[in-house]
Amino acid sequence: MLAFGFGAGLPYTLLIGTLNAWLGEWKIDLATIGVLSWIGLAYAFKFLWSPLVDRVRLPGLERLGRRRGWLLLCQVILTLTFFGLSLSDPRMALGTFALIAVIGAFASATQDVVIDAWRIDVADEAAPVEILSSIYQFGYRIAALIGGALALVLSVRMSWPTVYAIMGGFMALTLIATLLAPDTPRAASEAEQSALRRAGAISPKLRNFGLAVVGFGWAWAIWSVGAFMARMLGGEIDAVTGKPPSVGDFTRDYGPLIVAATVLVPAIVAAIFNWLAARPGYVLESDRPAESGLERTADHAYAALILPLAELVRRLGWGVIIVLGLILSYRITDNIWGSFAFPFYLTELQYTGDEVAFASKIFGVFMTMAGIAIGGIMFATLGRMPTLMIGAIVAAASNLLYADLASGAVGIDAFARTFGLDTFGHDLRMVRLLIAISGENIAGGLAGAAFVAYLSSITSREFSAVQYALLSSLTFLIGSLGRAALGEMIDQVGYAPVFFLTAKIGVVAIVFVALEWARQAWNGRRSGAGDVPASDAVRATEGDTA
Repeated sequence: MLAFGFGAGLPYTLLIGTLNAWLGEWKIDLATIGVLSWIGLAYAFKFLWSPLVDRVRLPGLERLGRRRGWLLLCQVILTLTFFGLSLSDPRMALGTFALIAVIGAFASATQDVVIDAWRIDVADEAAPVEILSSIYQFGYRIAALIGGALALVLSVRMSWPTVYAIMGGFMALTLIATLLAPDTPRAASEAEQSALRRAGAISPKLRNFGLAVVGFGWAWAIWSVGAFMARMLGGEIDAVTGKPPSVGDFTRDYGPLIVAATVLVPAIVAAIFNWLAARPGYVLESDRPAESGLERTADHAYAALILPLAELVRRLGWGVIIVLGLILSYRITDNIWGSFAFPFYLTELQYTGDEVAFASKIFGVFMTMAGIAIGGIMFATLGRMPTLMIGAIVAAASNLLYADLASGAVGIDAFARTFGLDTFGHDLRMVRLLIAISGENIAGGLAGAAFVAYLSSITSREFSAVQYALLSSLTFLIGSLGRAALGEMIDQVGYAPVFFLTAKIGVVAIVFVALEWARQAWNGRRSGAGDVPASDAVRATEGDTA
């Protein structure tokens, strides 16, 4: 489990974070870095193909076991990905470089699905799932240090291709753990009858029609993003303007449509099905078990894409609009500019790799843990919604620290001198970075803990796993789509105005938290029930903070 946690954390760190330091150092423009960061959507949407990972038998690898075959395939692809990146030059063949990174991101996201399933499969009394999960987190954090801090330190002393070749060697070591790991046999029959096919459930034919509508929306959204990435990174030039395609124009024209296709349309279909389920003629009169693999796959797809929202719409009614708005906007200030952190530190502010490695990947980790601890104390003393509101406020306000840092750090310097924090040198260079990262990471840890608790509180126990997976994936949607436009804006106006903008964007989340707080208070008065006890909210975060 330790090795698998390491194997999951290393590619995520190298592909989503450290890769941008490499691209920034090699003078790749920030708009392009933003477009390339869209590969992170693979992690957000991995629930879409998770049923296939559970069902499909890999030719030649099935004999290794139900999970080990998939793990071996993913880890080989990831090892080759890092070696492939080390042999590529993003300045000369950016399209090839991006394609390799995309393949690696999908392999990494798929590996995450397999590891999560393996952990549940092999857990027993000697190694319960809680212990395995904690050890997994430990391995993940070790990978974050190696793929982040160590990679940055090495990059000062050798070329980035050499660094990624070394990381490929680290990834190859996980193959040993996979070959030695235990596995669980595949059940003789996996055709268990689903609640979707019992008497009283929506007719499968009707479900399949709704699934086709939702599936088309998701397919169009993914294709639109992928096609624009290919155009942008392939060096296409617009015939009218004579310039590369504008990511700002794409985000403005297609961003709302992509959100509508992946969130609004499924919610509308779910609401319609809830309405039809209460009317005769649209439901099964008797049990009708799935008879083919295609029918079972359709059931899994419906359970992943529509069923979680259907339950949420049925339970919350019109309040689901506020809930979805909160989910889409709450972490946007973190998600939208995170890809540009390393280029900001290394290229714009001219910090060394050693300095950034210490400040961001070592010192910053402790600040994030401090933020999580503060969040836990607030849950116990203030309750869930006050903590959620404070998290939204500090997450937005922390962007003002970076705006000040980008503008010359006048405010940060005054703060440092007032509290005697200028012991690192006359120019306060390191203390500036440490203060900014402290504010950002404490705010992020607090907001993250609050958000996990909130998601856990609104997730139905009946559909806990799949509903949480879907809702948490939506958290990254708008932030991920906006990164490319933000990178283009940084190229045009600089970092400081963009940080002021992201702070203003954070106000949207504050408004939605206020609306959700009012909705819960109103429902509490109507039903005579109060908010979920703070102790329950604290327990809801324990799995994430481990």
